Order: sequence, then C-alpha cells, then structure tokens
Amino acid sequence: MDVIGDLIVRLQNAGSVGKTSVEVPFSNFKMAVVEKLAEVGYIKHAEKKGKKVKKVIDVTLKYDEQGSHAIHGVKRISKPGRRLYRSVLEIHPVNYGFGALILSTPKGVKTDKEARKEKVGGEALFEIW
Repeated sequence: MDVIGDLIVRLQNAGSVGKTSVEVPFSNFKMAVVEKLAEVGYIKHAEKKGKKVKKVIDVTLKYDEQGSHAIHGVKRISKPGRRLYRSVLEIHPVNYGFGALILSTPKGVKTDKEARKEKVGGEALFEIW
C-alpha cells in the first residue's frame, strides 16, 4: 500500500468537502511528513493520539478567510513501483516558488528550499501547492 499517497489524498479530499480535521493511521514517517506540511503552512497542526496499535495522527486542516482549503493540488512523484530520486542540482521550485516539493533525504524529510540550502538530494515524494 502507498502510505504517502494515501496520506495526501486523505488531506486533499477532507479539505475539498470542508472538514476541520482528519485522522490517518500513525507511522513515524507520516508524522515527519505531516510536521513538515505544518511547518510550510499547508495544515494548522498535527498531533499523535491513541496508544499501542491504535495510534493515529489527528491533522487539523487550514483554510483562509474565504473558506478555501490551503492545499489546492498535489502531485505524487515517487511511487512504490518506481522510486524517483533527485540530486540537489535537479531540485527546482514548484509553481514558481508558490508550492513545495517534499523530499525524503538522509537528513530527514525536507522541502525543496531546505534541500537546496543544505545541498542534499533524496527521494522526491510529492509536490504540493
């Protein structure tokens, strides 16, 4: 199963129907991705809930004053059947700098701006705008 694809589709679908929050099954990798999305500004915040096997991530979605969702679009790049890696020279801005590319690097989950600044490449997970 594509856990990151499932995560971003859940976030996008929940925002399109106007939900305030969504729960996704917990994993440390998903938590790192969600924290990076909160840091960039596409969601309000996320917190871990539950114990042992029943752990979930409760993600609070972000909307602007007009009520439109902060996530306008998502494009999955690296998939389970085909992993795509980018060197630091291949990392370019998304939507002329108005979006973000989320990468899984040896230094953790990074955005495209952070990866260029730290001169590190990695697996390109998805683009979000």
